[in-house]
Amino acid sequence: MISIYERALGADFFKLHPQIQRRFSLHSQSGVGAVGTGTMERIWHGAPYTLPFLYVGTWRSIMFPEHGKDVPFTIENYAYIDPLGRETVSWVRTFSTKRKRRFDAYMIFSEERGCIIDYLGTHQHLAVDIQVSVADNGGLRLRSGEQRFYEGPIAFRFPWLFTGVADVCEWYDNDQECFCIDVSARNRIWGGLFGYRGRFTVDWVKMAPEQVPSAILPKRLEARV
Repeated sequence: MISIYERALGADFFKLHPQIQRRFSLHSQSGVGAVGTGTMERIWHGAPYTLPFLYVGTWRSIMFPEHGKDVPFTIENYAYIDPLGRETVSWVRTFSTKRKRRFDAYMIFSEERGCIIDYLGTHQHLAVDIQVSVADNGGLRLRSGEQRFYEGPIAFRFPWLFTGVADVCEWYDNDQECFCIDVSARNRIWGGLFGYRGRFTVDWVKMAPEQVPSAILPKRLEARV
């Protein structure tokens, strides 16, 4: 069995740094989860007019308006089969700002769309196409594409005017022996919306497929891609 990231990258997966390969090899039969602990050197947000958008994101653990430096951080990556039968990888990030904030996401690989789909938030209201590639430093780069909103009978694609394009790069620093991450979300009209940059180390947690912590699972599943 291979991970959703290896499916998306094909042979290019083996161009990744070996530690990045290990991180993104997780699948539901791996027998381990990856729990990262570290510090975000900087968390930032855009101009004041972007703040209402970020506050709305806090309702479903998507984005948040806080900013700061040297913020304690954890990231929980578990691979599991969700109740819809989909190979899924959690990206549950917790930032210990003055008010603790979570940023939840759940990734699958969609044969229909030919890419990874990232379901954002506790209720998976947002489905985002993700294109993955190998960065020059051997890291994994993820870039968001089309974004769709789903809630009950309501379904629509976000127009580009209201879409934030996210760029994520995660790589391994050989000198510091840690993982590094740089995230930036921007809108072509409004400019920078939100981002963070920092580093972390990973503990590999042994676990059976049925032992994924319930606290990291979404409260609602979305079947539509």
